[in-house]
Amino acid sequence: MTNAIEIKRCQVIYPYKGGTIHALEDVNFSAREGEFISIVGPSGCGKSTLIKVVAGLLPPTKGEIWVNGELVKGPHPNAGIVFQNPVLLAWRNVIRNIMLQIEVRKGFQKDVYMEKTMELIRLAGLEGFEKRYPWELSGGMQQRVSFCRALIHDPPLLLMDEPFGALDAMTRDEMNVWLQKIWIEKTKTVLFVTHDISEGVFLSDRILVMTSRPGTVKKVMDIDIPRPRQMEIKESVQFNQYVGLARRLMHSSE
Repeated sequence: MTNAIEIKRCQVIYPYKGGTIHALEDVNFSAREGEFISIVGPSGCGKSTLIKVVAGLLPPTKGEIWVNGELVKGPHPNAGIVFQNPVLLAWRNVIRNIMLQIEVRKGFQKDVYMEKTMELIRLAGLEGFEKRYPWELSGGMQQRVSFCRALIHDPPLLLMDEPFGALDAMTRDEMNVWLQKIWIEKTKTVLFVTHDISEGVFLSDRILVMTSRPGTVKKVMDIDIPRPRQMEIKESVQFNQYVGLARRLMHSSE
């Protein structure tokens, strides 16, 4: 079976304020189809850079990125991207924000995707808010709209860069449970950046622990906890052992 993601000897060096930043060095990693992978590491270690490279938004200085057996040479339709901020257009209601993905792509029939939009709104628990505007929604609801927009063209890969970082703790927990439900139902491959180790353990099949910049792979942790997971699992010994191991790896100089 072809891996959903293949990252081979990836190096990224880019110009910054008259100098350069060496963001990534010799990153090698693969993700199987349908896996949920979280990326954790020290601030500035290149987690967001790695997401951009896989999305085709930033070319690697060296190395190769393969998604679903195709070499990434630029932005591609195989990925849906969710950022920390929902980035919704204030003058568009929920339906029209989701449909923006379809409007900007050639060859996509709007009437076909309207039905899919309504299905995603139902899955997201946004029924009754279809014609509301972003300022009429809570932060969690806005982020759900952003997820729907990323999913509307049915990409096999979801790339998420700290999508819940701006939410309060309770809403973040709710969104973690919701995202797990969507992932189980939609069976997407997910690459998920987070600064919250507990969040990474809760959501993931595996966790990619990165070194300080230039970032490379320090360790890949398997998370062997049955699904579906509920918030109560965070109180278990096994869960906290995983969190402790990831934290020690992040702070270890070895």
